[in-house]
Amino acid sequence: MKRRDFLRRSLGTFAGLGAYGAAGTLGNLKLLGAAMGAEHLGKGIPDFKALVCIFQYGGNDPFNTIIPRDSATHANYSASRGPLAISQATAAALPLNPAVAPAGGGQYGLHPGMGRLQSLFNGGQCAVVANVGPLLHPITKSQYQNETVPIPPQLFSHDDQAHQWQTAWPDSATSTGWAGRMADALIDANSSSQVSMCMSLSGSNTLQVGNVVQPYFVGANGLDSVFFVENEWNQQRRDTFLAIQQLAQQQNAHVFERAYAGIMDRALTNHDLIQAALASTPAPSAVFPDNFLGAQLRMVARMISIRAALGMQRQIFFVSDGGYDTHDDQLAQHSTLLPNVSECLGAFYDATVELGVANDVTAFTASDFGRTLSVNGDGTDHGWG
Repeated sequence: MKRRDFLRRSLGTFAGLGAYGAAGTLGNLKLLGAAMGAEHLGKGIPDFKALVCIFQYGGNDPFNTIIPRDSATHANYSASRGPLAISQATAAALPLNPAVAPAGGGQYGLHPGMGRLQSLFNGGQCAVVANVGPLLHPITKSQYQNETVPIPPQLFSHDDQAHQWQTAWPDSATSTGWAGRMADALIDANSSSQVSMCMSLSGSNTLQVGNVVQPYFVGANGLDSVFFVENEWNQQRRDTFLAIQQLAQQQNAHVFERAYAGIMDRALTNHDLIQAALASTPAPSAVFPDNFLGAQLRMVARMISIRAALGMQRQIFFVSDGGYDTHDDQLAQHSTLLPNVSECLGAFYDATVELGVANDVTAFTASDFGRTLSVNGDGTDHGWG
């Protein structure tokens, strides 16, 4: 599926925002993933595609990210939001012009600080996938209140809901993520590469863990130093370590020693391979915000730029941003967080254009959960979906 087709089809889900109703099913996300994957499974994969997950830890508030602009819907929104409502009188929400009109009617806008994403949306390069969240069965408000229908476990818990988002199995204790399982299925696409399809710029995560594929960690500012073979140790000490490493790989070594030696050997080999590729490939000239999210996405762009040197046809990246648990002072916190996401994603899009892969790379945001439409003073509580 081409990136443009994915975005065009996703625009149709924009209609789900109209009622501000209960969360949709995570099964929709499963179906979407299955449709995308089925196109290539079992076939040769001559092209390049990449996914980039930007996980917003804490639970981003969707109701002040996507805001109704038509009078009727905004009146309902404002009645619940109270002091946190983005004003309609000042036309603060940046208008969105979807290619496919919402089925339920209405007009919507982005948070006033997200001008760069507004431009991308109105240009057909960005989409809203709404009403997505964990759900075991269709459920009504009365069924929820009467506890007559099963619900996902540990709703409103940061760790549990982030886990469910990243596994896509709310009714299972699985330790594998949907991106990791997808990488398992597509592993032959990178048959000429020894580097993992999954790369994390933000440490450990469940999303990229497969039954076979495991994420490879990359620092936001480059590869972390291999502490025992670079500048920290002198040559004699490095030679001694490498000699011990070779002994551990011998057949008469203990099975755990051989396994550890194999992991270490692959880490050293991949480190040298990636370092050499980065050193010989110019970095994209796109200017990123000078912060952690910007640095992560800049490095993602660099890793995409060396895809040919690494022999990679498929790449999956994980980056993160924090600070979204806005129990108080939400307006002030959002005024910093959301513009930064917008600018960072805009810069990343510029980099993909420069690299000639703008239609082959899809970046998307996800979060622990949404937040309540009602407020608790100057903040919001944990939501569902």
